[in-house]
Amino acid sequence: MCSLRVISGSARGRRLRSVPGDTTRPITDRTKESLFNIIGADIHGASLLDLFGGTGAVGIEALSRGAAFVRFIDLNRQAVQTIQANLEITQLKARAEVLRMDAFQYLQQPPDRRFDYIYIAPPQYKDMWLKALRLLDANPAWLEPDAWIIAQIHPVEYTPLELAHLSEFDQRKYGSTLLVFYERKESPGTADDKPGEV
Repeated sequence: MCSLRVISGSARGRRLRSVPGDTTRPITDRTKESLFNIIGADIHGASLLDLFGGTGAVGIEALSRGAAFVRFIDLNRQAVQTIQANLEITQLKARAEVLRMDAFQYLQQPPDRRFDYIYIAPPQYKDMWLKALRLLDANPAWLEPDAWIIAQIHPVEYTPLELAHLSEFDQRKYGSTLLVFYERKESPGTADDKPGEV
């Protein structure tokens, strides 16, 4: 069981609650710190979609470091309650939205906004990350032109993907965690996938 805390920013040092049971995939402090070192100052003012939110640790870290908005998606009632509690603990709920729903159904909806970052960390060994990536590839209007999608998986789960609108551009391995980074292929300003009105 890894400790859960906010590493940097306005809520630095706050301890986060864990989701009861073993249905979520926690991120270690080392991996989380490395992730946000890669993102760097670009998180300031950014929007992030935290799919399979679990404890909310990644999205909350983003908010603590200055993200403008984070939407958390999780179908598990206990996970949603844990995210809401952790947003209260960190006093970051004003810039967050927590939705209890199926992530795959969500990704098939007409997008109501674009995101700068989408973080995918579903339960292990079920190929759910592949399904989420394929749905995003089929519905790229969720993404800002220079958006990143980051999948958190076990290294043995990795498989190369041929995608129409997305391409892999980096991997980082931290022990039993692999972060895989994707970006849009097309150039900025594509007009045929604009999100609908909010």
